[in-house]
Amino acid sequence: MSSISEDVDDRLSGLPEDTISHILSLMPTKFAVRTSILAKRWRYSWMGVTNLDFDDIHPFYDKEILSKFVDRVMENCKSSQLGLLRLPFSNKQVKRESVSSWIDKAVRLNVSEIDMQVHSFELPISLFTCKTLTKLRINPGNPTYRVWECPCPVNLPCLKTLDIAVRHNPFVNVFELIRGCPILESLSLEVFIQMEEEEDYIFNIPTLKRLKLIVQKVYSSVTKKVVLNVPNLDYLFVGGMLGSLFVMEDLSSLVEASTSFRCLWSDGMWLEFLKGISGVKSLSIKKFPFNSALPIFPHVRHLQLTSLWYSRLVLEFLESCPELKHLYIEELTNERWIKPKLIPACLLTNLTTIKISSCKGGRPEIKFLEYMLGNAKVLKTVTITCEIYPIKEENWLRAKLLKLSRVSRYCEIRFVK
Repeated sequence: MSSISEDVDDRLSGLPEDTISHILSLMPTKFAVRTSILAKRWRYSWMGVTNLDFDDIHPFYDKEILSKFVDRVMENCKSSQLGLLRLPFSNKQVKRESVSSWIDKAVRLNVSEIDMQVHSFELPISLFTCKTLTKLRINPGNPTYRVWECPCPVNLPCLKTLDIAVRHNPFVNVFELIRGCPILESLSLEVFIQMEEEEDYIFNIPTLKRLKLIVQKVYSSVTKKVVLNVPNLDYLFVGGMLGSLFVMEDLSSLVEASTSFRCLWSDGMWLEFLKGISGVKSLSIKKFPFNSALPIFPHVRHLQLTSLWYSRLVLEFLESCPELKHLYIEELTNERWIKPKLIPACLLTNLTTIKISSCKGGRPEIKFLEYMLGNAKVLKTVTITCEIYPIKEENWLRAKLLKLSRVSRYCEIRFVK
């Protein structure tokens, strides 16, 4: 046994230094540092890691111990090109000045990616002019803290991905930051509005391909407009509270859109938003606080409807998506089933796939499936995830659904756990 261990140790120790550094960079930094006690050969190997990930730090480390550990690692890191600095301290206390020092050190090590989740911090000026940064995530761990500001002009020439949460002066800070990112491709922005704001949110970003926007309104403030002039955008997610009028100046490349609103300020805002994204090919909507007629979505092929969906609303969407091929529904409610007068066009010509999750076997669900199976002429697969217990009742539901008449001779019903 000892000879095998020695042989393995010899082979590991014989690896090139760059290979060892690469291996150590793939693990949390705490474990990479621990390899220094293995042998003299390993004493300084961890100092060449290209990723510093401070995940898996013991949750009971106090502020002083944690800060000293990270200080020591940052001071001894010898990498000339740091790939990642990750500070996942949303449930830990660290010194504000320490965070600033760590980020400044990472910038001097030509860092490519910074991912920080910290309660309270200051950002060094060097961060806003970092020439090597390609990805930046700033997500404060506590919404009550006033967190970061842009203290100087921003110039981040290589930044492509920006993921930030802002709870103080979004117009002063966020858009100043965005304007300093000339090749930005992916933006995730969560904004907490706590007072009346008059400025419009204007996203004039010709390079942007993905946008995730979540607006959390603490008071009854209403932002005037959200203006989207993003000609290369192919994915859009909007969530939180819809309290702004969306103006879609240029969404000519948009392929996929997804929404999850807790509430709306008006049906008119929601209708204008839906009209603005009506050219998409893939649409996902979670919750639907809306009563007005839907616009037509002439190009939608994939439709996902999630949470509190009435069968009549599903049918309204089917009527609005004449080219729909794939339908995914999560949780139909047990409302009274009302058979529609007209059959949606997509059921007659295009719909080939239906997936339903959280099926509880209520009568309206069965009536809805009976209608779909009886009218979808080119349907190929129906996949159902049951949420019904005990097993005897689940088997009864399966047998009931398998007996339903199918207008498509090629339709197969599948049950999954």
